[in-house]
Amino acid sequence: MGIFERIKTQIFGKDGGPFGDNYFGGKKDTPAPTPAPTQQRAPAPAPTQQAPAAPAPAAPVPAAPRPVDPNAAIAAIAASKGNPALNWQTSIVDLMKLLDLDSSLDNRKELATELGYTGAKDGSADMNLWLHAAVMRELGKSGGQVPGNLKD
Repeated sequence: MGIFERIKTQIFGKDGGPFGDNYFGGKKDTPAPTPAPTQQRAPAPAPTQQAPAAPAPAAPVPAAPRPVDPNAAIAAIAASKGNPALNWQTSIVDLMKLLDLDSSLDNRKELATELGYTGAKDGSADMNLWLHAAVMRELGKSGGQVPGNLKD
């Protein structure tokens, strides 16, 4: 699993979808189980002519996933950890620390490679700012609603 996938999992949950376990502690929406019949019917008499088969019931259509606000999800993670002092809104290092990920230069270099950074992978402010904006853009592409000021 790549670094970005780990970031996404920490924000959206294990399934990578917008109803992950980490999003405000919510769980995935699951349909209610169908209750079992309480009585059994007596077998019907055998028909003399074959009746046309009834169409199979349609499978339930899952609800369209609602967009997730990664900004709010990350803020909730920060609040739950009692560590809102990290500047995760602009710092890739602080964002990774908040998500309990290794924010070392080697990991940031790997993340830069995953996300297509073409500049010098030296841990410069330019690289780190680009990484933060790229992570937020990718979170938006993964189903999140990311405010424009966090993607640029």
